[in-house]
Amino acid sequence: MNRCPSDSAEPKIRTAFILGAGLGTRLRPLTQHLPKPLLPVGGRPIITYAMEHLRTAGVERFIINTHHCPEKYREAFPESRWGNIPIIFRHEPVLLDTAGGIKNIEDLIGQDRRIIVYNGDIITNLPLEPLLKRHAELCTEATLALRSRGPLTNVRIDSRGFICDMRDALHNPGVQSCLFAGIYVLETAFLRRLSAGKIESIVLPLVESIRQNPRSVGGIVIDEGFWHDLGTMEEYTTLRDQTL
Repeated sequence: MNRCPSDSAEPKIRTAFILGAGLGTRLRPLTQHLPKPLLPVGGRPIITYAMEHLRTAGVERFIINTHHCPEKYREAFPESRWGNIPIIFRHEPVLLDTAGGIKNIEDLIGQDRRIIVYNGDIITNLPLEPLLKRHAELCTEATLALRSRGPLTNVRIDSRGFICDMRDALHNPGVQSCLFAGIYVLETAFLRRLSAGKIESIVLPLVESIRQNPRSVGGIVIDEGFWHDLGTMEEYTTLRDQTL
C-alpha cells in the first residue's frame, strides 16, 4: 500500500505555477522581444488560456516565473491580476529550467500542501478533474497528465497507473508509452528533492523518485479535448488566428 502524503485525500488545489520563463528560441524572431507565453492566439496571450483552464479547476492564484523580457509581463498584466485572480511574478536572472524554477518559488507557496504546475506554452481544454482525482487516489508525490498520442511519447505508465519511466532512463517499458501533456500536480514535500539555484529539468528528480520508490509518481491518460504545444513555428502559425 502506497503511503499517502499528508492531506492528499483533498484534491482541491489553490495555487498554480505557470512556467513562463522560457526563451522560445524555436519561435524567433517572434520571441525576440516577447516571451513565448505572451504571443497572441485568437487575439489574446497564450498564457491566458492556461489561466482560464486553471480557473475551472478552482485555482485561486497564479505564480509565474519570468526571465526573458520580464517587463512584458508587467505590461500585459499591469495590476498583477487576471480577472479576479492575483498573479505573483518571480523573476529568474539565470534561467533555472523546470525543477530549478519550482524550487525558486518555494517561499511563495506558503502553507499549500500541493500545487499544479502548467507549461505556459500549451493550449488545452483537457479535463483537469480526473488528474486531481488520480493524484488523491494514488497518494503520490507527483501525478502527470498524459496523452496517448503526440509528437513525443516517451513517458511510460504501468498497469496500476504509476509512471515507471521517463525518457527511457530506467529501461522500463511499462504497458503504455504516452505524451507528457505539460500539466502535473506536485506535493510541496517533493520540493525537498530539489536544490536551490540548480539548473535542472523536473524530469531528473522525477526519475530519481521513481528509482527510489516505484509508486511515488502517478499518471493518468486524458485524451478528451484538444491539446496544442505551441513550441514550433508551424504549430503557432496554424493556431494564431483561431478562436479556441
